[in-house]
Amino acid sequence: MSQVFFDDVEPGERIPELTVTVDETQMFFFSAATYNGHRIHYDKQWARDQEGYDDVLVQGPLQAALLARALTDWIGGRGKLVNYSVQNRGVAFPGQPLTFGGTVTAKRIEADRALVDLEIAGRRDAEVLMPGTATVELPRRREDS
Repeated sequence: MSQVFFDDVEPGERIPELTVTVDETQMFFFSAATYNGHRIHYDKQWARDQEGYDDVLVQGPLQAALLARALTDWIGGRGKLVNYSVQNRGVAFPGQPLTFGGTVTAKRIEADRALVDLEIAGRRDAEVLMPGTATVELPRRREDS
């Protein structure tokens, strides 16, 4: 993806969405990498009998990481993720397409930094599973002259 610049971004603009269908192998590796041994992420019988879910659950931190990836893919190599805050409000199951993205809500220059605020979310279809906010710093075109 090409570099996005502060000068080209406007409030109301949607960032490109990232759609991922998490599978149980990805969940296993994520649990191993994050030392998350909770059975709700790998034991279907446990998820049903002990937790009342139909299947194992996709980890909230994995969804948060995918949402951050959607942002960092959009801001490019010269952009910086300054602030990031999300809430895990819904469950996702493996095999379901999840979509991550956001909308620019404001932009400003602060202490000579070109900052862009966004409302972000992870969704399954129209249901918001993970709402949040983010601030990114983007390069300005005039710096390239």
